[in-house]
Amino acid sequence: MKRQKSTLALLLLLFTSMVLFSCGGNSSETQTAEQTETTSESQEEKQKVILFFGNSLSAGYGIDPEDAFPGLVQARLDSLGENFKVINGGLSGETTAGGLSRLDWFLEEEPYIFVLELGGNDGLRGIQLSETKKNLLAIIDKVSAKYPNTKIILAGMQIPPNMGQEYTDEFMKIYPAVAAEKQVTLIPFLLEGVAGNPELNLPDGIHPTEEGHQIVFGTVWPFIEENI
Repeated sequence: MKRQKSTLALLLLLFTSMVLFSCGGNSSETQTAEQTETTSESQEEKQKVILFFGNSLSAGYGIDPEDAFPGLVQARLDSLGENFKVINGGLSGETTAGGLSRLDWFLEEEPYIFVLELGGNDGLRGIQLSETKKNLLAIIDKVSAKYPNTKIILAGMQIPPNMGQEYTDEFMKIYPAVAAEKQVTLIPFLLEGVAGNPELNLPDGIHPTEEGHQIVFGTVWPFIEENI
């Protein structure tokens, strides 16, 4: 009888040990899964952001957004193994005033590089030059005030002489003046080698084709590369 009780006690002890071991194993597996998920999230959070804040040129009007120059920047960064995320903040028809009004929404996430590509629609509409300059300055000020370490690149723009040669000349001077005043990097002319070439633009004569965006990417990339 005593031997049976001893055997039962031994079996109970073994069963209890197995249950405890099993629970301990599940807990370890759960912790490992949680740690993996946390590590993955941490890696994503460490991605640096490049924000292209502009109009239809950044948005890639008339073509696949991945083939627009911001998408090509992302592809190049990925090919180099750089941990960057490109956000395309382009909106067709956007003016500097419109950009200023919607900027806060895009600044919820800190940009490592902020590329400002606005003003072309102002020029095409004949908006007062002082207004365009004021808005560009205000956009830069707002970004700098919230994120002092963000690197800002201003994309220079030129327009056809539809509004008169004097207006066109003065418009072109806005960008180097703003860049100098705020001490930000200037791309002299975003559409260098593309503007005015029918083979590189859509039928509207304003928006680049996929091939045109390849050239724009070539203009923009050196300024991105030196800041990453």
